[in-house]
Order: sequence, then structure tokens, then C-alpha cells
Amino acid sequence: MYQKAFKFPVTAGYKIDKNCKIDNATINNYMKTNTRFLAVLLIGYLVLITSNLSLANETIPKSNFTILLSNDDGYNAPGLEALADALIPIAMVTVSAPSTQQSGAGHGITYREPVLVSSISNAHKIPWYSVSGRPATCVRLGLEHLIKEKPDLVISGINRGENLGLVTFHSGTVGAAREASFLGIPAIAVSLQGDDKNDYKIASEYIRKLVEKLKSQNLLTDMLLLNVNFPNGVSNGIQGTRITKLSSIYNGNEYYKLNVPLIKVYKAKQKQIIDSDPETDINAFSKGFVTITPLTIYQTDLTKLKDLKILED
Repeated sequence: MYQKAFKFPVTAGYKIDKNCKIDNATINNYMKTNTRFLAVLLIGYLVLITSNLSLANETIPKSNFTILLSNDDGYNAPGLEALADALIPIAMVTVSAPSTQQSGAGHGITYREPVLVSSISNAHKIPWYSVSGRPATCVRLGLEHLIKEKPDLVISGINRGENLGLVTFHSGTVGAAREASFLGIPAIAVSLQGDDKNDYKIASEYIRKLVEKLKSQNLLTDMLLLNVNFPNGVSNGIQGTRITKLSSIYNGNEYYKLNVPLIKVYKAKQKQIIDSDPETDINAFSKGFVTITPLTIYQTDLTKLKDLKILED
């Protein structure tokens, strides 16, 4: 099998020419008198295997497509880990995520106190950072200091719990994606109803395919900002996808008073609402569809802008 001969030292009982090949009989005789042969043979075999593996790895093309991941559930959240698992095969991935739970942080930033950044070891051996700041700050630091070059895409998620309608203004997940959009980088916010491991996996695979489609159609433009929501149970099958507009019905929390003597204490509860407009994210989501809503950072009401011109001096 191997054409190259091993070289053996001269040992008692027989002579071996160091320049000749060793036949089977000589090898058997040598094994009886010198057990070190097994170790030599094993080392040589391992070196050969290692060399072949190294050459094989060098032939695998590495993607130059780069993605920065973040979220608001924390650097060790299952949705973030599932997303990294799905995207690493198609991109160079860096993670910059909050060190603590930051749900409901909106587009808040951290600027009054120093921000601690810690490198986190991970099975993929990719740059993975825990940041003691708001989600938007994690993205800003990631873009300015933790990733070598401007990434092709920023993805925030997968959030534990859907972000639909006006709740997107409260969402740290959407806030992190919007921060990238501020800087002219395409971004996607991803959320999942519930907290099922299998649902995270399927949603992550869907996002990978979505990214590939956006790339192939040249839709990853500078100002692209998408809000993607998955209903629970997607691991049992995805009913379909709807491109929707953002519902304008407020679906945030409402507060109710707790029965606590002497003091006033209130607790938030998620409102249950219905939107009858079939074009909205809340309506399509309630029917079991994955929703994709294109957002924009431009908030100027152009109609009112024109009407209010009469107030100018």
C-alpha cells in the first residue's frame, strides 16, 4: 500500500540494510525483538492521516460573506446559538450579544458607564463576545471594534417571543437590527413565538435559506431592514410566508394592580388583540404564517410635513 519504506536501526540477531525495503518476514522478526516498532508504525500512520486531513481542509473554500449576530436575550440564549449553527456553513460569523437579558430594551443605548466586553469560548471557535450593554450598543461595538471589516449583514435573534406591530418599538431585538440600518448595513430581526428547541432549529434553517435568496436576488441593499416572526410549532411544518405591513394596533403590555397592602404594586401582562386587516403582520401571524415585514428608519410623515408648511414664518 505504501511505497516508501521505513528505516530501522540495526538490532541484535540480524542485520538490516537501512536503504532497502523491509519485507513481511523481516517485519515480523523485528516485531518479536523490538516492540518499539509498533510505536514507530503508529506515529507514522498518524502523521500520514494528519497530513491528508490538513490538505483536505485547505481545499474547502471559505466564504467571504460576513455576518454579525446579536440579540436581546443574552449571549448564551438558545435562539442565538441555533442561528449561529445554521449560518456558519455559509458565512464568516461574529457574535456580539448582551451579557444579561435585555428584553424590552427597545433602541436604548449604553453610554453613561463603561462597557465590558468578554470573549466567550464556543464549540465553533468563532469570535463570540458578551457585552455589558444594550442590544443596540452590542451591535455598535461589534461593528466599530469587534469585527475586522464591515459585515455584509447583521442579524438579531432569534428572540424568545414574537415581535409584531407596535411592539417593535419596544423590542431590543428590533432595536439591535435597526442600529445596523442606521449605519447603512442590511439587517434582519428574527423572533419566535415560544421557546421550543426544535422550532429554533427550523427557524434558523429558514433564515439561512432566506439569506441565500436575498443574496442571489441582490436584495441585500444598504437600507434593508426586515422583521421576521415565526409562530410556534414550525418544527411540525411551515404553513407559508406572508410579506406584510406593520400593524398599527397597539399590542403592548397592559398593567394590572397586585393585591399588596400599604403600597401600590403593578405588573405587566401581554395584551391579546385582533387585527382584521389581512395585510398586517398580526393578522397573518394569527393565521399561522411566517411574517416578513420590511421596516424603515425614516419616520417623517410627509403628508403632515406638507400640511404644516403654512406654519413657517
